[in-house]
Amino acid sequence: MKLSNMLISTLRETPAEAEIVSHQLMLRSGMMRKMASGIYNFMPLGLRVIKKIEDIVRDEMNKAGAQEFLASAVIPAELWKESGRWDVFGPEMFKLKDRNEREFCLGPTHEEVFTDIARNEIKSYKQLPLNLYQIQTKYRDERRARFGVMRSREFIMKDAYSFDKNQEGLDTTYNKMYEAYHNIFKRCGLECKCVEADSGAMGGSGSAEFMVKSEIGEDEIVFCTSCDYAANVEKAPAAVEKQAEEEKLELEKVSTPDVRTIEELINFFNIAPEKFAKTLIYKADDKTIAVVVRGDREVNEVKVINSLGGVVSFEMASAFLVKSVTSAEVGFAGPIGIKTDLLFVDEEVANMYNFIIGANETGYHYKNVNYGRDFEGRIGDFRKVVEGDTCPKCKKQLTIARGIEVGHIFKLGTKYSKAMNGVFLDENGESKPLIMGCYGIGINRTMATVIEQNHDENGIIWPLAIAPYQVIIVPAVMKNEQQVEIAKDIYSKLDNMGVEVLLDDRNERTGVKFKDADLIGIPMRITVGKKVNEGKVEFKLRNSSDIENIDINEIYNRIKKEFIENNLKL
Repeated sequence: MKLSNMLISTLRETPAEAEIVSHQLMLRSGMMRKMASGIYNFMPLGLRVIKKIEDIVRDEMNKAGAQEFLASAVIPAELWKESGRWDVFGPEMFKLKDRNEREFCLGPTHEEVFTDIARNEIKSYKQLPLNLYQIQTKYRDERRARFGVMRSREFIMKDAYSFDKNQEGLDTTYNKMYEAYHNIFKRCGLECKCVEADSGAMGGSGSAEFMVKSEIGEDEIVFCTSCDYAANVEKAPAAVEKQAEEEKLELEKVSTPDVRTIEELINFFNIAPEKFAKTLIYKADDKTIAVVVRGDREVNEVKVINSLGGVVSFEMASAFLVKSVTSAEVGFAGPIGIKTDLLFVDEEVANMYNFIIGANETGYHYKNVNYGRDFEGRIGDFRKVVEGDTCPKCKKQLTIARGIEVGHIFKLGTKYSKAMNGVFLDENGESKPLIMGCYGIGINRTMATVIEQNHDENGIIWPLAIAPYQVIIVPAVMKNEQQVEIAKDIYSKLDNMGVEVLLDDRNERTGVKFKDADLIGIPMRITVGKKVNEGKVEFKLRNSSDIENIDINEIYNRIKKEFIENNLKL
């Protein structure tokens, strides 16, 4: 392709709206253009990258035995109501009605649709196992669309759904998808790690996320410093260390005027933070929930929501609600006598002795509080893991880093097949529910994540496998007929070899062409300059500062070498 014929416009300045590197570079390089908040048009260069990622995904999914399918993005509400998720998925779902007032949604995910297909098409165990996948646009009305395509309202996703006759079959399929995902991300040039994850709104018994470490990641990932354990912080169990036994002292109410926060309480009582417990109050649908954790800990809201079961709305209580359940101003809530529907107590608090809590009376706290004697509630793991906590696998220390989720695999089990009567006849002629799995990859998020891992101050550094073009040829002086003709000849021969090649035939200065080539991130650059008189051209890799002077006739072997080293065929 000649660059003079392409629809491409690079930007020298960084758009003010772009907060992270991938968003900045995708706009500056002309990969995409914004149409509305969280909605983007992919330009020719960006679409080529998208299609290459899709091709890698298709290749690995097909090798793993999955079959491609395409479902409608417009889904009848009836299917979601059958599964019980129409009112549970939340405000992220785009809902609409047709002219007959029939309800639909724009698909945020497709468990219901694939279950409907399976229950209508699968009759016998002889048709199992079956794994169907699609690559399709999804729609979610994100409360805060941000970071470009990292958190957008419209995104391309590969989602697969497997159907097996038993748990052993699901385990086999799940493991195949696990290996396929590792291969996909490796071929895309991503360094990622598989971590234990929470199943969230998708449900099911188990799930894992494929995470890329990144400071701009929205997820916190827990890693063990000694073994291979890794988990999303939402999922990671918080270990409880056994407390030294103490004599239970007499409960005492203490006047604490204008002392509300943990920091203020520590100074007031002159006691370590480990001796305080705080009570946080939430509104969960139509219920009021209180959660008690140690004073220096954070509530893991995902764990609380999972303990509650299906919850549509979950948010911190207003000051008005806090006062109605505690009879006190904010800052003095405690579990003794609180008027909530449910009281959750983190197991760490249940093992503490003689600690301090709010007294549900403005200006007062209790000290020498002990669980079991002074209050009771539902004990469980309701706190976030922190740096230095104990690894559940090897008992060494944990560390925490931020990460970007690029893929997620779930063992759904019978969550959807039972709700929607997705059954088959087994070997004995008995009706059994289909055992399901779900496997998702964010295509344009993968694209952005590759940029986050592969860039420098000059622009994108695409891995050869997913670069929009693999080679760019730059004639140094367009008025020099010899340079132009040699550049065209190299272009033609590379094109015939099957190399995806750009010819920068624009009437621009060489420096401008180099800047654009680096910004766009083309892996290999051939410069046809003054050394053509000696039969040589310059060859440069985007990820290296070295420039090689190569005989024109040898440039083709040099490019073949890069393909071989990157395990790519010509």
